[in-house]
Amino acid sequence: MLLQAGIDWNLTVHILDPDAEAPCRHLATSFTQGALTDYDTVYQFGQTVDLLTIEIERVNVDALEALEREGKRIFPQPSVIRIIQDKRVQKQFYRQHNLPTADFILTENRADVPQVLAQKPDFLPAFHKLGRDGYDGRGVQRIATSEDVEKAFDAPGVLEKAIDFEKELAVIVARNEQGQTATFPTVEMVFHPEQNLVEYLFAPAAISETVDQQAQDVARKTAEAFGIVGLLAVELFLTKDGQVIVNEVAPRPHNSGHHTIRANVTSQFEQHWRAILNLPLGDTSILTPAAMINLLGEPGHSGPAQYEGMEALLAMPGVFPFLYGKKITRPFRKMGHITVISPDVNGLKAKADAVKETIKVKSKG
Repeated sequence: MLLQAGIDWNLTVHILDPDAEAPCRHLATSFTQGALTDYDTVYQFGQTVDLLTIEIERVNVDALEALEREGKRIFPQPSVIRIIQDKRVQKQFYRQHNLPTADFILTENRADVPQVLAQKPDFLPAFHKLGRDGYDGRGVQRIATSEDVEKAFDAPGVLEKAIDFEKELAVIVARNEQGQTATFPTVEMVFHPEQNLVEYLFAPAAISETVDQQAQDVARKTAEAFGIVGLLAVELFLTKDGQVIVNEVAPRPHNSGHHTIRANVTSQFEQHWRAILNLPLGDTSILTPAAMINLLGEPGHSGPAQYEGMEALLAMPGVFPFLYGKKITRPFRKMGHITVISPDVNGLKAKADAVKETIKVKSKG
């Protein structure tokens, strides 16, 4: 989707991706297969371009820093990626910059968790998160009782006190080299109860003006604290007492902004190009209320993907599927998303539910 937005501006875009069959390979000016975590691969690829950006944080930052020292323009900056790559460092960053976030304790291994809880039994329920390499629900374990400590990761992590939240919100902030910032309207996310993946998204969020302003302010302050150039998706909790606190961030186009392709004046993907190319940032205003449903692989299905219900889906007014070109489906794998637009905010949830029941991603055979 980022590549498609770049094509609109005749940008020459070269791609490095570990998957030889990555869906983007046929759209790119050139495609290189290689490991994003390998120093030499990233360094050599960076030598061939004028500006480097990322779509996933799991990348060799040492190579990016070496390229930056040699004068390559890299956005988001390697220093920002390095902080965000490790949830332990990320959480400490929030604390150091007085950004509101859930209470947390750093752990080095599984054995640390029962020791911490013995001293602080009121810390439960909590979530144990891997410091590095967790994403899309992987690397997170809920520790509800002392009996759950065996679920903790035997690697450096962070034990984070669970928040009794009212809603999960997100704000995407764009910032260019001149320091100009623009925020997208606050959205509300509904997560899958088991997979820790976004199942639905609603824009704008059904919150008061006071809460909305608080969410916008916290997100903007977070982006400014990082000094990021590019996009920063700030995931937030709205607590039961009306406070907004930071959960996690992502320094790139994000699942919480996919609906902007149809629902906003400027999409998050175009905005990312504007920010990293140091161009004026686009208008983020909402054109229409929208919902976004992640199209996930059905449980029990692995193999070549087929989409059941597509004709019925396309017959529904205001419904727009976006498929990611992934040939193989797996349970809960993100295979695409569907944007639903409607002037009737109250009817979006029912329409989103109908969409979710209409289309299914299954394996052939």
